[in-house]
Amino acid sequence: MSPTISCSSVYKIFGNNAQTLLSESGGNVDAKKFQEAGCIVGVNNASFDVNQGEMLVVMGLSGSGKSTLLRCISRLTDATSGKILIDGEDICLMNNKQLIELRREKMGMVFQNFALLPHKTVLENIAFPLQVKGVTTENSIYKALEMVELVGLKGRENYFPRELSGGQQQRVGIARSLAVEPDIWFLDEPFSALDPLIRKEMQDEFLRLQSVLNKTIMFVTHDFDEALRLADRIAIMKDGIIEQLDKPDNIVLNPATDYVRKFTEDVPREKVLKIESIMDASDPHASGEITVKKDDIIETVAEKILNSKEIIKVVDDKNSVVGSINPSKVIKVLFGG
Repeated sequence: MSPTISCSSVYKIFGNNAQTLLSESGGNVDAKKFQEAGCIVGVNNASFDVNQGEMLVVMGLSGSGKSTLLRCISRLTDATSGKILIDGEDICLMNNKQLIELRREKMGMVFQNFALLPHKTVLENIAFPLQVKGVTTENSIYKALEMVELVGLKGRENYFPRELSGGQQQRVGIARSLAVEPDIWFLDEPFSALDPLIRKEMQDEFLRLQSVLNKTIMFVTHDFDEALRLADRIAIMKDGIIEQLDKPDNIVLNPATDYVRKFTEDVPREKVLKIESIMDASDPHASGEITVKKDDIIETVAEKILNSKEIIKVVDDKNSVVGSINPSKVIKVLFGG
């Protein structure tokens, strides 16, 4: 199956002579030299795919290029060079009419700023993009009521934004973007303005929604804990370059660069890694009595494993043996590097 999003050698360089400098560099962009020439490098040679139903979290510190990359892929910003394919079509070659149609039919967007219309109720805010598309008032309200229920705001349909908490306002923003039934969902720091408790609730809600809707998602954050919690894969950016793109557990176990290692060194591994990421091949000497599941987070089964003096079987959801785990391996991973 072809990827839903495919980026090939995408560059975004800000400055009047960006195109000329990029052509002269032959694609080998040195951010410092470009800055001396009056240009800022936002995205530097980004190439990757996002598959249907996958959640790719793009993270990095402020100024790393993560939001710029997202804006290029949604074409809110034009890339300086490269190919960006959405379902096989290069959006960099689309005219304004094609782009508007693509955004209306396939894309949903949620940003840090909720951007709710203050004079409209929750229901009217959610129905608004449908009415812009030409959906009748009756049908748009019916759909908006469905979205209200989906994001847990039933009973607040007629509230105005000022009467809602930050987390509730964010839910309205999410419901509004989902009302148009996008195939692809772009989220740029959607929870960063929320306090920690509400933020965790919104992450839980977001994971629940994704389990129901199975969207293709690009999610931008500067919070590594949030990335680990939400992502199927994580792309870590620095100075416009993707330093590593991998599954969360592999980023923690095998950081590709010193920069990535700094992100991972304080991560409590037992809270992040699954048994699957550290298990060995099936061992005939594994105990038949005790089993753990490959998707178990280590923290939740560590006591069971460490109390055993034998090698333990690892099973999948159908209870088929898929590997084994030695208590000494758990100790090594958690405490021995």
